[in-house]
Amino acid sequence: MFDNPFSMVVAIVLIVSIAGVLRAKYGVLRDKHGNERPLRDPDTDRMRAELNTLKERVAVLERIATDGSSKLDREIEALRDRN
Repeated sequence: MFDNPFSMVVAIVLIVSIAGVLRAKYGVLRDKHGNERPLRDPDTDRMRAELNTLKERVAVLERIATDGSSKLDREIEALRDRN
């Protein structure tokens, strides 16, 4: 298959190039010391924080929807009394 050194070099370069493309596709970079580290998208942290906030809001809404109306009325009155 590899009759001459040139074809072996081409095969090695091709394999290394494909590996680099796959690493980039799946978000893995190498630092200057050769250590692999995952890519961090700056929007990812913001979206995770927003998702957690939305989950908390949904939990509150679920609690409001499932609690008895008398408990909800007491909580609303308590909030009105604070102001």
